Amino acid sequence: MYTNGDRIMVSKRIQKALLGNSAIRAMFVEGKAMAEKYGAENVYDFSLGNPATPAPAALNNSIRDLLDEADKKGALGSLELHGYMENAGYKDVREAIAENLNKRFGTAFDGQNIVMTVGAAGGLNIIFKTILDPGDEVIVFAPFFGEYRQYAANFDADIVTVNPDLRTFQPDLADFAAKITGKTKALIVNTPNNPTGVIYKPETMQAIAAILEKKQEEYGHDIYLISDEPYRELVYDGNKEDFLTKYYKNTIVGYSFSKSLSLPGERIGYVVVPNEASDAEDLIRGIEISNRTLGFVNAPSLIQKAVARCLDEKTDVSFYDENRKMLYDGLTNLGFTCIKPEGAFYLWVKSPVDNEEEFVEEGKKLHLLMVKGSAFGCGGFVRLAYCVSHETIKNSLPAFAKLAEVYGLN
Repeated sequence: MYTNGDRIMVSKRIQKALLGNSAIRAMFVEGKAMAEKYGAENVYDFSLGNPATPAPAALNNSIRDLLDEADKKGALGSLELHGYMENAGYKDVREAIAENLNKRFGTAFDGQNIVMTVGAAGGLNIIFKTILDPGDEVIVFAPFFGEYRQYAANFDADIVTVNPDLRTFQPDLADFAAKITGKTKALIVNTPNNPTGVIYKPETMQAIAAILEKKQEEYGHDIYLISDEPYRELVYDGNKEDFLTKYYKNTIVGYSFSKSLSLPGERIGYVVVPNEASDAEDLIRGIEISNRTLGFVNAPSLIQKAVARCLDEKTDVSFYDENRKMLYDGLTNLGFTCIKPEGAFYLWVKSPVDNEEEFVEEGKKLHLLMVKGSAFGCGGFVRLAYCVSHETIKNSLPAFAKLAEVYGLN
């Protein structure tokens, strides 16, 4: 790091971010180094939610078709496909998404309710820029995706953590009600949840909405529920996809195609602002402006058009379900305590020792890469991302058996 005398030249905000850099990404990088040293087949990397299933064939075909259609139109076609558009995204794409949501969830959106985003992360940041002032508070249910901390810090807001029920990993609603203050501007709900895989059922969402309604009245200002939905379609055991705007009118939805279409590197998603939300028109315009002023400008043009043709497609959920069962059954049979996931593609495992970092380090000795629970605001557990090949799951179980022996579990 370049310094000027004793003065560090990067910003104080980045200095703080460097200290709290993503444990998930750090583990991913370490896994790559281990794979080069020992061979990828001998490293069991459960660190990153990087989908192993391919994008649907229809998505790849759509990209090819779009390029062919643009070529036939010549320079005009290239401009239409690769040029700038409104900061909110292509009008026809937003209208297609609105129509698809209406068909699936009984909503009443049109294209004006949709803003195309640079993935879910871009979506959360433009929402935060639009609604947050310095010193505002954003409530999260532990355990939670650790980057929420950084996204809130980008706008000098604070994260407030609500404790979970440690048996079910549903939120402690009494703690939630107690944590809402006059500074509370938003709550983030992530269901199916990363890292636990639990789903917040309708009765839970109704209780959350009732608390928010009461607290809005008590404090005399709006509190937004931000529904972070990258795993919406990844549900098991008869659970149904849900859409949270029906529970609470001040709900803003952030969505990503990263998991549903296995497109994490394409960075494509959208934000939905219902007309029922307070100041909906200003919210939408503010989110559009934030898309530009944060430097995203607009979501990637080609992939916008491609996903609009594939809105009824989704990744092979049965692939993840097979991994889920194999890993959950394998680890519980070895004596580990796990929360059985109902959605997403993560397994939340209780550490056999209080300090889960020790457990993570023991795992590394056996080439098992797990992410510490404290990275998600909940120590004493580890997260395993089972969006890997079937072979990785199967081949990892003997290493987990050795790890269980270390702690006398079997």
